[in-house]
Amino acid sequence: MDIRTKFAKLGTRFAPGQEVRLEAAAPDRERMEPLPGTPVDFSHGDVDAHPPTPGAFEAFTAAVEIGGAQAYTEYRGSAPIREALAQRLTRFTGAPVDAQDGLIITPGTQGALFLAVAATVTAGDKVAIVQPDYFANRKLVEFFEGEILPVQMHYAGATDSAGLELDQLEEAFRAGARMFLFSNPNNPAGVVYSAAEIAQIAALAARYDATVIVDQLYSRLRYSGVPYTHLRAQDIAPENVVTIMGPSKTESLSGYRLGVAFGGAEIIDRMEKLQAIVSLRAAGYSQAVLQTWFAEPEGWMERRIAAHQVIRDDLVALFRSIEGCSVRLPGAGSYLFPELPPLSISPVDFVTALREQAGVTVTPGTEFSPHAARSIRLNFSQDHAAAVAAVTRLATLVERYRT
Repeated sequence: MDIRTKFAKLGTRFAPGQEVRLEAAAPDRERMEPLPGTPVDFSHGDVDAHPPTPGAFEAFTAAVEIGGAQAYTEYRGSAPIREALAQRLTRFTGAPVDAQDGLIITPGTQGALFLAVAATVTAGDKVAIVQPDYFANRKLVEFFEGEILPVQMHYAGATDSAGLELDQLEEAFRAGARMFLFSNPNNPAGVVYSAAEIAQIAALAARYDATVIVDQLYSRLRYSGVPYTHLRAQDIAPENVVTIMGPSKTESLSGYRLGVAFGGAEIIDRMEKLQAIVSLRAAGYSQAVLQTWFAEPEGWMERRIAAHQVIRDDLVALFRSIEGCSVRLPGAGSYLFPELPPLSISPVDFVTALREQAGVTVTPGTEFSPHAARSIRLNFSQDHAAAVAAVTRLATLVERYRT
């Protein structure tokens, strides 16, 4: 793959925050009557609508006061902070985390994902990837010239599972895939893998000696009655699992750019070597904010989840009131992935019209799967009233362009 092709595949047209760079391209100017209302960007969460973890800024400023000792940590992160995180993550996931050799602090979970894929995939490697799933998974594997073996997840028709086609996953392993990459809870659909699915993924990975990278960014933001099973606590070789988490979306701490990856020592060591070249370390002062992670005041997380659940329920009700629209109720996280009815314009043109005519920014479903052209993704971690009003405008635009 030549260098131009490699970077062309990394297109950022629909990346969060990039809409300001797009030229106006409304598909039907005769019907471009603007709908009044507060603009809402559903491509990412609103950290102003949901305040960050108490004490986060104070931890940051205290680190600034410390100065160089905090600014220039080990490449894999401050040893005392890693030790505290290892204990907390051990309790959370149900399996031991090695602070010294099995954990690295990264510049955001996106940074952790990049490092983990770079540490496990090289040209020609076959990689099993879920469809739909986080868009960067596909882009990173393609960038490192791996071969994608897709595994379908029929989330819409499932009720008590994610709907992963486990037979397809085994077929991918039989075809030579030695790495499986997925998010749980799933981004974009917000579904949680059942205990049976996670157990089967672990069994298949063990049978075929495959490495698994699991993005668990939203595993703390789970709604009432939704169980969660950690892959690393199953019957799978610890050295073959890398788990990625971080205090970003759920805790409204995205601006500090913090991620954590923990798992097999060999892979973590490779990740550190690459981080030493790419960024040296996660920002030293920001690392101190991790002291507040898993140490929130009593009841804080429960209140955060309850606030998101109210928004989730209201938006799901609105989407289900649109004739021909379907959406599964997310079990965790802050994403909705509704499928819209047939429209008179292309899905990408509708996304453009929605932004220009209604002030509502969403991400097209094709970013997450080629089979999801009629779907859109919304991060509903927003101001409640503004989010409801925005989806109401979206419903109006659906009627404007309905076939």
